[in-house]
Amino acid sequence: MVGAIASRLGAAAATAVLSTAAVFLLIRAVPGDVVGEMLGQSAGDRAAEAALRAFFGLDRPLWQQYLGWAGDVLRGDLGLSWRQGLPVAAIVGEAFLVTLQIGLVTLAVALLVGVPLGIVAGVRQGRWPDLVVEAFSLVALSAPVFWTGMVLLIAASAWLGWSPPLIYARPGENLSDNLESIALPVLALALLQAAAYAQFARQQTAMVMRQDFIRGAIARGLPARVVYGRHLLRNVAIPLVTFAGVILVQILGGVVVVETLFAIPGLGRTLLGAIQARDYPVLQGALLVAVLIALLVNLLVDLLYAAIDPRVRGA
Repeated sequence: MVGAIASRLGAAAATAVLSTAAVFLLIRAVPGDVVGEMLGQSAGDRAAEAALRAFFGLDRPLWQQYLGWAGDVLRGDLGLSWRQGLPVAAIVGEAFLVTLQIGLVTLAVALLVGVPLGIVAGVRQGRWPDLVVEAFSLVALSAPVFWTGMVLLIAASAWLGWSPPLIYARPGENLSDNLESIALPVLALALLQAAAYAQFARQQTAMVMRQDFIRGAIARGLPARVVYGRHLLRNVAIPLVTFAGVILVQILGGVVVVETLFAIPGLGRTLLGAIQARDYPVLQGALLVAVLIALLVNLLVDLLYAAIDPRVRGA
């Protein structure tokens, strides 16, 4: 088990290096940079342009820029924002905590809604509960997140006379305002992910229900709590845990839309702002955190495998 974890950590480290190198190169392949943004109408001033490129280190070869940035990252230094002059670690860390809250709450809602619906639909396949879940999944999966968010915002304002606070409140400042500010973004994300989870849980449940051991347990007249609680749930638990990791990564990817739509200062909105301002240090720091989150989620899923299934633990 220790060897497997060490192997996964090594693969994660290699993936992180390759991902950051690719991101570093792709960022600089985008037309325009911070120098052109800052000079504006004075972009033709060669002396000023050369001075700014030297100041930001853009006059060096790309491999030297990357190695310099990577070396600073290994020392725990993400640099300073070219636009704000603040430490990137502080900017990204503050934004990450906002996104983390939205992501975890959304995942919890998606699990609480999607898993029971999917299991019920799988057990009652072809009957009215299955048809209702199928209809819900079809509608929710067909609607883009930004459209769902706008519909929820309009519906809450027009029909309920309520709208989220214009200024985001952190949990430590005012928990009530904080929950109000993330309610609609979480709902917009959770509807999509709950539908995806319901579909996946339905497929896994229907597959297990066709197995001989389930049919035998039902034929022997075992109580429903034994058939479904012990035999069914135990066999669908591992794929559901796997999908939880996939869902969480998808949620963190979708926050760019909802954070922009609802003016929430999370990692997605910070990332978008850094792209528009060509603020390379903030952009690189935000993308580095996103890559590390994805790798960490995958590693945690592997560890949960071992905790749930002894066969994995002994492999």
